[in-house]
Amino acid sequence: MAPKAEKKPAEKKLPKDASSSDKKKKRSKKSVETYKIYIFKVLKQVHPDIGISSKAMGIMNSFINDIFEKLAQEASRLARYNKKPTITSREIQTAVRLVLPGELAKHAVSEGTKAVTKFTSS
Repeated sequence: MAPKAEKKPAEKKLPKDASSSDKKKKRSKKSVETYKIYIFKVLKQVHPDIGISSKAMGIMNSFINDIFEKLAQEASRLARYNKKPTITSREIQTAVRLVLPGELAKHAVSEGTKAVTKFTSS
């Protein structure tokens, strides 16, 4: 059996000078954009007395991101089919009609038209 190596006492490390620690950059948090405040505002407009749990808020945020992604993808596809370089409100409206079912699409189109009219008039 080989002899065991002798254990040496741990050497004390001298603290580095303060100037080297100043060079370290602080990591800034990556900002994550969510729809949470908007979901909460709409909830309070519809049901002022009802709250929402953080888990439910996360689910709603996921849902909105998913719908946004589907609408953007469909609008992009429509623009490509028509050989247009720009996605206009017309492509968005058609994408809404294709992605959302029946009555929901009608309401979404009317609310979207109302929002665009309000935006262009101001």
